[in-house]
Amino acid sequence: MLVEQFYTSCLSQASYYIESNGEAAVVDPSREINHFLEKANKSKSTIKYIFQTHFHADFVSGHLTLSKISKCPIVYGPNADPKYECIISNDGDIFEIGDVKIKVIHTPGHTLESTSYLLFDQNNKQHSIFTGDTLFLGDVGIPDVAQRYKGLSKQDLAGLLYDSINMKIKPLDDTITVYPGHGAGSACGKSMMKETVDLLSNQKVVNYSLNGKLNKDEFVQELTQNLPDPPPYFPSNVKLNQEGYSDLDDILKKSLKKIDPINFKELMSDDSIVLLDTRKTDQFVKCHLKDSIYIGLDGRFAPWVGEILKDINTPIVFICELNREREVITRLSRIGFDNCLGYISVDNSTNLELYQETNSLESIDPKIFIKNNSNSKILDVRTKSEYNNGSFKNAVNIPLNKIDSSLSYPKDKKLQLFCAGGYRSVIACSILLKNGYTNLVNVEKGYSGIKKLIS
Repeated sequence: MLVEQFYTSCLSQASYYIESNGEAAVVDPSREINHFLEKANKSKSTIKYIFQTHFHADFVSGHLTLSKISKCPIVYGPNADPKYECIISNDGDIFEIGDVKIKVIHTPGHTLESTSYLLFDQNNKQHSIFTGDTLFLGDVGIPDVAQRYKGLSKQDLAGLLYDSINMKIKPLDDTITVYPGHGAGSACGKSMMKETVDLLSNQKVVNYSLNGKLNKDEFVQELTQNLPDPPPYFPSNVKLNQEGYSDLDDILKKSLKKIDPINFKELMSDDSIVLLDTRKTDQFVKCHLKDSIYIGLDGRFAPWVGEILKDINTPIVFICELNREREVITRLSRIGFDNCLGYISVDNSTNLELYQETNSLESIDPKIFIKNNSNSKILDVRTKSEYNNGSFKNAVNIPLNKIDSSLSYPKDKKLQLFCAGGYRSVIACSILLKNGYTNLVNVEKGYSGIKKLIS
């Protein structure tokens, strides 16, 4: 028997491949499915089932494309209502894969259809559990406010989750491995561990949902207080996963179009098109096209695209480093942003001024910032929790995802912006530049660089 985790770091998302005696199954496949097919082909195994733990909100799953290519059924747990053919299993149903078995365990709470899958080895011994967004390491999935069930509050869902974990998961063998759907950094939980695999025995010690320290009412209060607003693209991703989407190969064929300066000027006459610069931070700072939004590939690219652009149908023209065109389209597609109209690829010989007016962004070392900050407003664009754990004197906290709607300040007055390390602050500067702010300064290395000088 083989169990392998495939982890997409940008989304903090885990998919799983299970194989036994010539048959295989995939749990919560990512939208890029080739690695699952290659794995099965290499061992001459047949993918027999695709198990979905729930309708995902934070990414587009590859279940439909994988099902079409491998000609195998998709399995959901109770209460799921997909708009395509699949198996809706019952709590306790058993599915055989080679010499091993998977048992359906309905664990509602994160969503009503949330289901965990318990794997038994060839000796019929409990081996591991795939918990989706029900149980994370050190945490649980928050009530999925992206789906808003009629007549159910977040407290109702949290109560269901408490029962699911304590009645369905806690009684399982301590020796089993917990394979969660996400790790630290995902918006589907509040405080996950950085690890992505653990024993249930350890989780019964370190996880507040399993260690018995909270009763049901206390658990509900702990889980539901200070819940962040879900990213704006979450409901759209739920709909794609529930109703269907285009295959990634078709998206790539449609989107891999190089745009020359003449076509660019024609395209950009449409104000609805977003010009997205995905290059490295220092490249954007040095020279960028006027009115472009910066979200670099080398950071948490897809989640920030979803937070900033919001609408998955937004038409996008993107700027990227040479030979990263396919990567940009693929990573946008992970969260359903499939409407790429084309790209400008840039190397050292590219003259961006042929396309339209260019700008640069003033960017300074923390040493200079500390010496020269008295005559400007200072913005800390980190999250509220980061800000509360320490910031620079007189800095005003406006988190990046609120920067577009929360800032009312004279557009010609000096603003100095910092984040944790210099990535989010450049995104914020690009948004403000597009909105007409003319006197912006980015603080390189962010608060981590500032803190070293003031501690």
